This record gives sequence, structure tokens and C-alpha cells, in this order.
Amino acid sequence: MQSVQGTDAIQAPTSLPGSKSVFIKWGLLGSVGLINGYATILMYSRGELAFALLTVILTALALYVFGSKKTYAHRYIYPGIAGMILFILFPLAYTVGLAFTNYSAKNQLSLERTQTVLMDRTFQSGDSFPFTLYKTDNGHQIVVKDGEQLLATEEFSLDGLNVTDMDLKAIDSAQGEKEKIKTIIQNRTAISAVDFHLPSGEDIRMSGLRKFAAVVPLYTMQDDGETLYNNETGETLKPNMEVGFYQPVDENGAFIGNTISPGFVVEIGTANFERVWKDEGIKEPFISIFIWTVVFSICTVAFTLAIGLILANIVQWEELKGRAVYRVLLILPYAVPAFISILIFKGLFNQSFGEINMVLESIFGLKPNWFSDPILAKTMVLIVNTWLGFPYMMILCMGLLKAIPDDLYEASAIDGANFIDNFKRITFPLMIKPLTPLLIAAFAFNFNNFVMIQLLTNGGPNMIGTSEPAGYTDLLVSYTYRIAFEGGGGQDFGLASAIATLIFLLVGALALLNLRFTKLSQD
Repeated sequence: MQSVQGTDAIQAPTSLPGSKSVFIKWGLLGSVGLINGYATILMYSRGELAFALLTVILTALALYVFGSKKTYAHRYIYPGIAGMILFILFPLAYTVGLAFTNYSAKNQLSLERTQTVLMDRTFQSGDSFPFTLYKTDNGHQIVVKDGEQLLATEEFSLDGLNVTDMDLKAIDSAQGEKEKIKTIIQNRTAISAVDFHLPSGEDIRMSGLRKFAAVVPLYTMQDDGETLYNNETGETLKPNMEVGFYQPVDENGAFIGNTISPGFVVEIGTANFERVWKDEGIKEPFISIFIWTVVFSICTVAFTLAIGLILANIVQWEELKGRAVYRVLLILPYAVPAFISILIFKGLFNQSFGEINMVLESIFGLKPNWFSDPILAKTMVLIVNTWLGFPYMMILCMGLLKAIPDDLYEASAIDGANFIDNFKRITFPLMIKPLTPLLIAAFAFNFNNFVMIQLLTNGGPNMIGTSEPAGYTDLLVSYTYRIAFEGGGGQDFGLASAIATLIFLLVGALALLNLRFTKLSQD
């Protein structure tokens, strides 16, 4: 008995911390579930279905991983999985989803939210009523003149006026001192928010600095919950699900006249993709920009690799004195922030005051239009990007050259091989395999090199006759940005998402092709 009691006495304290940890664990999980559940409800109520679904998925995954004994061992990889869902899969799926909608600056709301906005609109009807603001002993009073009759509000405090309606009652004469127009201007916002009730039951509202007028709702919702009646013009409006706007209809239900903003988001199928290959104002610049993007990426990788390889061999030449100094100087362009170098080059290539044009003009009598001529602009872009990229390639090549055994070069020297033979048979074959993945990564980076284009040329010079803004030095990524935020017809996020989806497919295909060639070369 004593041994049993002793065992219980020893085990009893150890069970308490375990129960505490379980309680704390489930308390935290429950709190996370409740908070995220409340956030999900708020997102869904505001029409943000995609973000609500994302929150549900991440929360459910967290509760499953941390709440189940079978999956608890995977808790360390949950941040990585959540990050992949949040920053890779969700943006990709969201972008693809937008590509099949008319989402733009004019079409951002849901149908229900659009109806709410339209139903809040009012217009002035009926006669106008002049009014005067008086300063009284107990505050202020508004006096309205209805024909020969005077109507006045109760005295109120103008400071901190936060009422939404006031009654107007008949008076014999106005009392107090008439306020200047300056006071009305200072308090216009507060007065405009008040509905004033006439004895007849009609409501009036401030329509000018000295006038009130009857204000009524502009639209009335019909029994079907979708049709709106315009109380001012007598028109009947229905939602046009093809364009995402309310629009007047005729007696036969056909849409006529202009659309009414704001618009709402609707599914339009593959219309955005069809615009890319059917609209010549988009098709031609898209193809031209795609070809230039590929050429730009290939040329940049080739130029930076060639320069980097040559310089790497030079700075590692044992006979060269001061190699360390040259190595540091050649790496400096890589250490300087890219945007600073780009802006400096933008000034150097200035057509009127740039140092490059001054030198060319003094020596050769030339004054190139770097930012106006498409060919020169592309040349300038390649020059600047090569300058920004060669130090990285030089560092890579220096490391790979160090990894090649000196015995190979000694044996080659015994056979009478020269520098070119060594490069073709030893250096390049041993470098190309470890360098290929890095070249593919460099190609992918330059394919989407938005910052350099945006800061240096902003895509210019601009193409003429395009449906959306496009430039000769635009890459696909900057072209998509300009459609999304600089489009002539508004911020066309749907079309930009469609082009972004095509870019993803094209880059994916190029990546698979590069990997295929890499595999063949290694075999």
C-alpha cells in the first residue's frame, strides 16, 4: 500500500503540467479559430469571398496540424505551407480568376453594393426655399421663407451639430442677429447633413448657401429586387450582366442609352483573352513586346556572362599586379543599389545635357535621341542592364574557375594546348553545367525586370495606335502594369490579369524548355 501511495504521490504532480499545457493549447487554438471565424464572416459580408475562403483554409489547416496527434509532428513545416498558399498559390489563383471578369476601376463592386450606392442618391425636386441663419441668445436658429410664411427650427448649438433632422414650425418674425455668409460656409457640411421637415410633411435640404430645396431619392427599387425606377427622368433601369452596369431599357426590355456608374463585377468568360488576339491595338504590341522581352533577357544573360567570364579570368591572372584592387572596383557596381545606378545612367543618357551625348557630339558630331528612337532606347536599356548584371556573373565565374583543378591545365600545357584550347576543352565544359541553373534564374529575373524599365524609360518611347498604353522598351511585366494602372479606359485589372496569366504560361513553357535542354546537355 505504501509503495502504491508513494507511486501516486510521485505521479500526481506530473499530470498537472500536462493538463495545463493541453488547456493552454486548446485555448489558443480555440481563440485563433474564433478570431479568424469572425474575420471570415466580416470578409464574406463585404463580398470578399476569395479572402474569406483563404482564411478558412489557413485556419482549418492550422487547427488540423496543431490539434491532431497524428499531424502534430508536421507543425514545423506549417509556416512554409501557409506561406506557399498565401504568397504563391492564392495570388496565382486570384489573378487567373480576375482574368475571367470585367474587374476594373469602373467595375469594382458587387451587384448588391452597386444597388446600395444607387439607392443612396437623391435629387432636388419642387420649389426652392430661401433661408437665413440667425444668432440667438441660446445658440442659432434657421428661418425658412415659404412664400409669405416664416418657418423656423428650434434653437440649437451650431458647434458640434450632429442631428440628422429638424422640424420647421411657423413663426411671426425672426429673432436674433443675422449671421454672415462666412458662418454658413464654415458649417456647410453639418447643415447639409440635416433633413428639415416642413409642416406639410415634405422634407427639404440645403441646396445652396442661401437656399433649401426638396430632396427625394433618385431611384426606387421595384418588386423584383433588381429593377430601378428613376424618379427624376421616369426611366426604368435594369442590370446589364454582359457589361456590369445598370442601363435604361425600352418597353421591350432592350438596353438603350448610357450605362450608370458605378459598375459591378460580372463573369465575362474568355473575353479578355479574346481581346489579346482579336484587338489589333492589343495583339500587335503584345507580340512585339513578347519578342523584345525574350531578346532582352537572352542578350542580357549573354552579354553579362561574356563580360563576367572575361573579367573573372583577368582578375585571377597571377601575373596581373593589383588584382585585389581591380576585383573590388569591378564588384562595386553590384554593391551600389540598382535604382541609384539606373537614375545616374538616366542622367548620363539625357539627350540635351547628358555627358554621353556631349562626348559623342564633341568627337563624332553625333547627338543620339536615346529616349525617342526605339532602336537607341533598346540599346540603352541593354547597356545599362549589362552594367548592372556583369558583376554578379563575374563573381560566379570567379568561384567556378577556382573550383577547376590546376592539374588539368598543367597536363594541357604539356600537350601544347593554348589558351583557346584550354577554354574550349576544360574551362567552358566544366563551368557550363553548374552555371546553367544560374543562367536560367538570371533569364527569369530579367524576363520580369520591372524596376529597371520603369525607372529608366518608363516603357517609352510609346507606340502609336494601341488600344492600351504600350512602349517599345516595355517588357511584358511593365506592359501589364501600364494596362492595370495607366489604361486609357480606366484601370483594366481584368485584361491585365489575362495578360499576366499568359505571361505565367509563357514563362512556364520557357522554363520547361530550358530544363529540357539542360537535361539533354547533362546526358
